[in-house]
Amino acid sequence: MLDPLKIRRDFPILERQVYGRPLVYFDNAATTQKPRQVIEAISDYYQTYNSNIHRGVHYLSQQATQAHENARARIRKFLNARESHEIIFTRGTTEAINLIAASFGKAFIRPGDVIMVSELEHHSNIVPWQLLCEDRGAELRVIPIDDQGEILMDVYRELLDERVKLVAVTHVSNALGTVVPVEEIIRLAHLNGSPVLVDGAQAVAHFPVDVQAMDADFYCFSGHKIFGPMGIGVLYGKTDWLEKMPPYQGGGEMISEVSFERTTYNELPFKFEAGTPSVSDTIGLDAALAYLEQTGLEEVRAYEHQLLMHLLMRLSEISFIRILGHPRRQSGVVSFLPGDIHPYDMGTILDKLGFALRTGNHCAQPLMNHFGIQGTIRASLAFYNTVEEIDRLAEAIRRTEIMFR
Repeated sequence: MLDPLKIRRDFPILERQVYGRPLVYFDNAATTQKPRQVIEAISDYYQTYNSNIHRGVHYLSQQATQAHENARARIRKFLNARESHEIIFTRGTTEAINLIAASFGKAFIRPGDVIMVSELEHHSNIVPWQLLCEDRGAELRVIPIDDQGEILMDVYRELLDERVKLVAVTHVSNALGTVVPVEEIIRLAHLNGSPVLVDGAQAVAHFPVDVQAMDADFYCFSGHKIFGPMGIGVLYGKTDWLEKMPPYQGGGEMISEVSFERTTYNELPFKFEAGTPSVSDTIGLDAALAYLEQTGLEEVRAYEHQLLMHLLMRLSEISFIRILGHPRRQSGVVSFLPGDIHPYDMGTILDKLGFALRTGNHCAQPLMNHFGIQGTIRASLAFYNTVEEIDRLAEAIRRTEIMFR
């Protein structure tokens, strides 16, 4: 079994105090903390072989290029993609979705076409499609959810028709923790002839992902939500789609030949990677995935499920707490309302007690509108959290309620 105390020793920030109290970090859905192995990998790059990649024949450039491409190879294996060239480096999930909206949209979306999303989506998987629909004269169609936080699959089936040219759904809700049945969503979409993009930002750090088994056409995630650095992300795309799509940006690296009369584009994946990449961040992401592989994602999944069940139990024992959503499959995230106390007010007091939680709408305003609320307090878990921290949170919530009362 996973030993959280041993893991915690790898994360320097967990040793610090805030307001004179030990830090309890429950904001992992916003960003995860970084182990020493990631910090040291980035530092080592800058101290020993910092160089631009791909275009240099000197030793440092060759070393940096190899490290950068090793990261791509590890990500291919991590997602079980078929080819390394199906792995595109981006600045994060948001840029990956915008890349598909711009490039796929330019190639395939026409007036009257439909892009389909769900009510669970993060703003990053809503707004790019709205912009595309406005630009192309297309329609945004929304799959509703029930009050448990589950996608209404019967309605989804009814909404699929020949006009649907792309379905874009989250793998795990960042606000409710709902694990979406993406395999069934993809199967039905493909029967309809519609490709599917999956936002995996909240999934990849918590359980294994196999893009071939789920048959996703596109899958994306952010490095900083999987114990890696900020400013780096990944877009997986099936070769057939990527080859048909035009480049997202122009510049160096994405070209083959350039003249003032005509430009030809580079092969995959470089066609979609214009300019100098964030090499230190790809190396940091590589170190983060290596750390997770060494720990074991199945072990992470099992341990975090225990934490989630304990968190739900302790919160359910507090009479004035309302937990938002009760999905059948849930991963790492619990949103709740503290009775008549405003979430921001309780979150502010809990902060002074050393707890890092998130308050607000969690970039999911349509989801909040579904429940008729403005926001929640969100506790999101990682494998360095402990049962003892959850117990301390429950007692702190009770204490805070007494202060307000």
